[in-house]
Amino acid sequence: MRGLVPPDPEGNASSIEFAVVYVPRRSRNRFPAGCVEIKPCAADALDDSDPEQKKYAARVSGPSKSSEGQYIYYLLEWLE
Repeated sequence: MRGLVPPDPEGNASSIEFAVVYVPRRSRNRFPAGCVEIKPCAADALDDSDPEQKKYAARVSGPSKSSEGQYIYYLLEWLE
């Protein structure tokens, strides 16, 4: 994915996680950390998702620090 910094296997800077993401449109591929709720497993993310409230289950990578100094997560895939 263009613009995605892969996680360093020897460090703990960012990791791949299951999450519920609050986002107005699912067309975005990166999200501020404040819009991401990390979940322990895919089933929990799916259970806590609520499309009517714009909360969607996803697999994300992060957090990474953006050039603006914000912590962000990158979308790997939406969970259905």
